[in-house]
Amino acid sequence: MILIEDNRAPNPRRVRIFLAEKAIEVDRRHIDIMTGEHKTPDMVKRNPFMRIPVLELDDGTCIAEAMAICRYFEALHPEPPLFGTSPLEIGVIDMWQRRIELQLMHPIAFAFRHAHPKMAHLESPQIKEWSEVNLIRVKNVLDLLDDELADRQYIAGDKFSVADIDCLCAVDFMRVARVSLQDSHAHLKRWHAEVSSRPSASA
Repeated sequence: MILIEDNRAPNPRRVRIFLAEKAIEVDRRHIDIMTGEHKTPDMVKRNPFMRIPVLELDDGTCIAEAMAICRYFEALHPEPPLFGTSPLEIGVIDMWQRRIELQLMHPIAFAFRHAHPKMAHLESPQIKEWSEVNLIRVKNVLDLLDDELADRQYIAGDKFSVADIDCLCAVDFMRVARVSLQDSHAHLKRWHAEVSSRPSASA
């Protein structure tokens, strides 16, 4: 199997961190989305939505979407569990993973892609007002997450999970939208320092 990715993008990084946490080695192929390599006929066959990462299995089956790829590997290698084990853990982790993806990662991407001139060919038309709206959303979610982390170690509870992987990738990606954690985000900064110190964070 091979993992097709752009190693600068946040979504492939989510998968790399997940694999590192499980000590899974997978061959990787880098493509450059800035030059449109994700839109070539071969890539469209693998993923008609023209997004990365894509995991191509030995039989040619392709799995796209970062969390779908992670769930595939979780089923193959359940230890250590990163999606939870009990019904409650699974539900809470899924809840927070989706919240982070939809309420933080997507707004960061929208803020960046609709404002930066170099992203114009990937986001057409660019809508400056949509970028500004999403910057406000990002800042509000950061405040909310800081409050949530006041009484627990990790995003979804007392165990490191895919929710933390998603949030780490989102917070680190904020630099492209010129957003950073503030002094008022003491709990979020504590969390970020802790998860950033894990060996998998450099995957």
